[in-house]
Amino acid sequence: MTQNTSDDSVTTWTIDPAHTTVEFSAKHLMVTTVKGRFTEVSGMIRVDDAHPEQSSTEITIQTGSIDTRQEQRDDHLRSADFLNAAVHPTITFRSTRVERVGKERYTVAGDLTIHDVTRPVVLDVTEEGRAKDPWGGERIGFSATTKIDRRDFGLTWNQTLETGGLLVGNEIKISIDVQAVKVVSQQAAA
Repeated sequence: MTQNTSDDSVTTWTIDPAHTTVEFSAKHLMVTTVKGRFTEVSGMIRVDDAHPEQSSTEITIQTGSIDTRQEQRDDHLRSADFLNAAVHPTITFRSTRVERVGKERYTVAGDLTIHDVTRPVVLDVTEEGRAKDPWGGERIGFSATTKIDRRDFGLTWNQTLETGGLLVGNEIKISIDVQAVKVVSQQAAA
């Protein structure tokens, strides 16, 4: 993907972790949905307004920051049975293709790496808006959703229930809300 950095239509944005959420949900005991989130996320987004297909993003999530509001479950999810956070401290997403599918809607294909296993995924993305903040900066917001099968990433731990179902569902729904701050180049600031 070739990008012209001197083009005024290309902007770079840094993800604001204080205003960004990465959430997930999975079935538990096949009768209810357990939701969780990762509290430590960082990354960059390059937006090319003139050529959206040349936009890109890279996101890094700290696996140890998992939070399902239940400490024992969080410890188990950090363990070797699931994320093995001590060995695999990050989850990453790197876009490979961006396609506009509506006025503010995009499909963003990319490589998701969990547990040192990389698989292609497609995010359904909506640009939520742009605004000036009270400190003179510019902000942009995006929401994104996707689904993955955790087994595709080597996350296979489970237990069979007496009723024949599984303790943990294999389909993981992912929901991301990102707020990012425009990076001001040194040239523009001078």
